[in-house]
This record gives sequence, C-alpha cells and structure tokens, in this order.
Amino acid sequence: MDRFETLKAFVAVADHHGFAAAARALGTAPPAITRAVAALERHLGVTLFHRSTRAVSLTDDGAAFLDRARRILAELREAEQIVMGGRSAPRGQLFVTAPVMFGRLHVLPAVSALLEAHEGLNVRMLLLDRNVRIVEEGIDVAVRIGALADSALRAVTIGSVRQTIVASPDYLARSGAPAAPADLSRHRCMTGGGPRVGNIWLFGSRGDIQVQVAPRLIVNTVDATIAAAEAGLGLANVLSYQSAESIKAGRLVPVLEDYAPAPMPVSLLYDAGRAAMPAVRAFIDAMRERAQSGAWG
Repeated sequence: MDRFETLKAFVAVADHHGFAAAARALGTAPPAITRAVAALERHLGVTLFHRSTRAVSLTDDGAAFLDRARRILAELREAEQIVMGGRSAPRGQLFVTAPVMFGRLHVLPAVSALLEAHEGLNVRMLLLDRNVRIVEEGIDVAVRIGALADSALRAVTIGSVRQTIVASPDYLARSGAPAAPADLSRHRCMTGGGPRVGNIWLFGSRGDIQVQVAPRLIVNTVDATIAAAEAGLGLANVLSYQSAESIKAGRLVPVLEDYAPAPMPVSLLYDAGRAAMPAVRAFIDAMRERAQSGAWG
C-alpha cells in the first residue's frame, strides 16, 4: 500500500479515535483503514494503537510518531498545492486557525469569498481560544491577536483591536460608571473567554496600570461573557471586535476608554515554506482586504 495512504489512515484513526470513524472521514471502508495501519505497524516494527472493543488509543510509540506523520502529510499537501495550483489558482485544502469569535465574525466571511471564487479550493477551520502548534498540527495560517513570541515563523500584521470595558445601561444606571481603574474594586466584574484576561486587568497606554479584580462570574466563552454583560451582571473586559455589535445596538456601553492600553496587533502567522502556496497567499490577501475595509474597526 502507498506509504502516504498509510500515514493518512494512521492520522485519521488518531484524530477520530477509531477505525470506523476514520474510514467515514476518509470515505473508505473500515477494513482498508485496518489494513493500512497494520501495514504501517509492520513497516515500522512497532504497535501504534492499543485496541479494545471499547476504545482505540495511541501507544507511546504511536504518540511519538503522530507529530512526524502530520508534518509529512502537511509537506506533501503543500507540494501538491504548489504543483496543482501553479502560482495563480488556489487549489487543494487550506487549513487555518483563529480565535472562536474572531473566526466566526471575520475569518469565515473571507473564507466564504475564497470558496465562492475558487472551485478547486477546500478549507478546514480550527476555531479555538488558545494557541496551537502551527507546524506540528499541519496548519497553513494562524490568526493571532496580541504580541507575538519570537519564532522562525513569518508574520503579517493586518490590523489591530482594542481592549474595551463594557456594561449594560441597566447595570450602569444601578451601580454608576467607574471613573478610574481603581473604582473597579466597588463593581461587579466577570472574567473568561480565552487566555488574555484573568483577574489582573491592565490599563494605561503602556499597560502599566494593573488592577486586580475579584470576579463575581467566570465563564469560558466570549459569547457567554458578552451575554452576561448584556444581562446586567457586571463589567466585562473584552476586545473591540467582540463588543462592537452590542455597543452599536445600545445593549452595552464602554467605560474607562481614556485608560485603555495600546491596541493589540492582529497578525497572520505561517511557516516560511507555506509562502509559495497559492491558497495561503489568497487567504492573506483576503484578510488584508477585510481589515482595510474597516470590518473590525
């Protein structure tokens, strides 16, 4: 059996936690997936999966091999896209990741336009409010918000977003609006929705004013944070693109705007080897155009 097909079968079983589920994902029969994995195990001389009637899980050898298999498949996909697509027509699969709400509001429209324009293109979107390993996961482009750590990856800054402290008109009518960051100690605050905001809220142009809040409510998604703020449960620390619709509709009111820290960059991060891929270039251009149109301020 083709070596790359066995790698695809192995990664699919690992991703879908079973041979039948992997077969459905790849559009083939379960026995073919079983044979492919068995052939790969014979070739490597190791057992890649623990098998039982209830579950399939990676062995230590399988877990160690998984990242390498992903990289091999990603490099093959990149080579195929460059050859098949030439230097003008995006084809094949593009794999992008972004924060959940930003992806829904601003990446999905760009992706939809690309799919409409290029029949040969398919897109996989991974929306998570945490950073993932780009190279190891085979991701083509990652949308990152905030300062970037030094790395060998390429970065293109396409815009910026701001911190916004918001509350409902009803809450502000009952509790008053904070005039300075120190006033937060007398207010109900809520936290949640990704790694950016915990119990320490930053203010000032350099982010050098730190205020520790005692949250009355902690939630794990931005959507829930916005909904709780609209319901009058207190002050929320969110980003400008997250609160823009609610502010425009009058459901939320921004406060402490004079104390907001400097805007945070919105960047596209990708491996240098992906730069020649037509789909990657098309996605970067689409996101630049969306930023220039003022889509997120």
